[in-house]
Amino acid sequence: MKIVVIGGTGLIGSQVVRELSEAGHDAVPAALSTGVDLISGKGLDEVLSGAEVVVNVANSPTFDEASLEFFRTSMGNLLAAGQRAGVGHQMVLSIVGVDQVPQLDYYRAKTLQEELLRDSGTPWSVVRATQFFEFVDAILSWTSDDSTVRLPATPVQPMAAADVVAAVVDVATGAPLNAVRNVGGPDAFTLDELGRVTLAARHDDRNVVVDDSAGMFAAVDGDVLVPGPDARLAPTHYADWLRSSR
Repeated sequence: MKIVVIGGTGLIGSQVVRELSEAGHDAVPAALSTGVDLISGKGLDEVLSGAEVVVNVANSPTFDEASLEFFRTSMGNLLAAGQRAGVGHQMVLSIVGVDQVPQLDYYRAKTLQEELLRDSGTPWSVVRATQFFEFVDAILSWTSDDSTVRLPATPVQPMAAADVVAAVVDVATGAPLNAVRNVGGPDAFTLDELGRVTLAARHDDRNVVVDDSAGMFAAVDGDVLVPGPDARLAPTHYADWLRSSR
């Protein structure tokens, strides 16, 4: 079947396109580089013509308050174009616990995106994933200097991007959930513990200090970023991924 992957040239989207194509589907990447503009709507009608499923893994160019308008406009355009094309299943990749962190502009924006999809009248699915292994180094860099990395003791349960892709492909090729599916990695850490594990694997002798005011995840209360008991846990362990990514 024809499946259009919005954001299909990025980290997750390009892998989703590849996996769907290898499974025999007509997987079509849609992005600015392919002539599709979510904000103006340019190219949407053309790329969605004949599509049965739309997988939306596009991301906002910013993580501040402007992300609210990005998701409001992009989802409005995408849902309207999908209705004109007769798309039977729209799905979005989101974040575990996203609706529990209103302190963060980006999380509020992703919650809005989910709400727009859920209220659209189109059969829908949301896959909420935990933080990606691939982003851990960037998270550490936000609050580090030459000798110290400062991190809050926020509970997290990260997962490999490849496992996120597998979860997205599984939902995209099935019947609409009309619900949220949570997915996460097999191992839980506090963020400071994750930092120590990462630095040790990188032979980085900087010291990790617990600082509950450091970085974006300092705004998170409790364990809302950890998937609950109904979540589907991915197979890849962080320690194994670290060894394979050296």
